[in-house]
Amino acid sequence: MLSAWFIIAAAPFVGSFLGVLIRRLPEGRPIAFARSRCEACGAVLSVFQLVPLASYVLQRGRCRRCGSPISPFHWMIEGAAVLVAIWAVLGEADPALQWLDCAIGWTLLTLGWIDFRYMWLPDVLTLPLLLAGLAFTLTVSPAEATAHAAGAVVGYLSLRGIAWSYRMIRGREGIGGGDAKLLGAAGAWLGLADLPYVLLIAALLGFAMAACLAAQGRRLHAGMALPFGPCLALAFWLIWMHGGWLMNGDGA
Repeated sequence: MLSAWFIIAAAPFVGSFLGVLIRRLPEGRPIAFARSRCEACGAVLSVFQLVPLASYVLQRGRCRRCGSPISPFHWMIEGAAVLVAIWAVLGEADPALQWLDCAIGWTLLTLGWIDFRYMWLPDVLTLPLLLAGLAFTLTVSPAEATAHAAGAVVGYLSLRGIAWSYRMIRGREGIGGGDAKLLGAAGAWLGLADLPYVLLIAALLGFAMAACLAAQGRRLHAGMALPFGPCLALAFWLIWMHGGWLMNGDGA
């Protein structure tokens, strides 16, 4: 129980770091050694101003120096990291596996958010996630290593094949290589048998995303690009956390 509370208490700080990754990685900015600054006036932020969630509330959502509004992105990503942690500790009793679930969830959260904002899934996150899945399976369940390796290969090649076919038929890109690597990572963690469920849920989430955009008045058309990474990431997470219940209805 103490471990669960520690994970939840650490989650906002992890979320703050994830926010740095999401904002700086696609722009090629330094991650570890660059000081955080106000986006409006450029003032270097103090330690007090960097306390996750609390600093936003205490500063009433504004920079203490120039009074400019602080982007809600910061509390949103920190809050999302907390939700992932709560989800993980409620779904798993073993403290070690709680941390593992959080690590997977936080990585998927970062990938989904980057793809939603920048239409890009960085290799520096997808490839380690894939390799970690294979290493974990080989260590914990060696008998299943072949199925998980096959899942990684089939997951990657299936979306690459769809992307190649789409490009040949339509003459333009439809699915990015990052999506294929993310599905490969899902196969590495979940195994070959679960990949169809990941794709099915991701496709349903994609349709739901398009429906929400249409409801907001966005005009959808054949050439419109929608990020598929968030859908794959959430589908991956749902199957990882609740695969037995989703597929069998009995939690087996």
